[in-house]
Amino acid sequence: MLNNAGFTADAIDTEAALTLDQVSGNWTITSIHLTTRARVAKIDAAKFAEIAADAKANCPVSRVLKATITMDAKLVA
Repeated sequence: MLNNAGFTADAIDTEAALTLDQVSGNWTITSIHLTTRARVAKIDAAKFAEIAADAKANCPVSRVLKATITMDAKLVA
């Protein structure tokens, strides 16, 4: 998404925390929380947040998993 918007990331680090619950007797990933930190030249925090929110909303993995996905994305210096 950053590249499509004309930005190049110097670094992106993402960690995922999964919640597993029993659903109909089967272990199922019911939620995922992503923590993302990115170093991107020539972008402000508002634009980065907009692009990160768009990436989260249009993530094909979230549609496949049908899990609740939350994200804490921050631009770092």
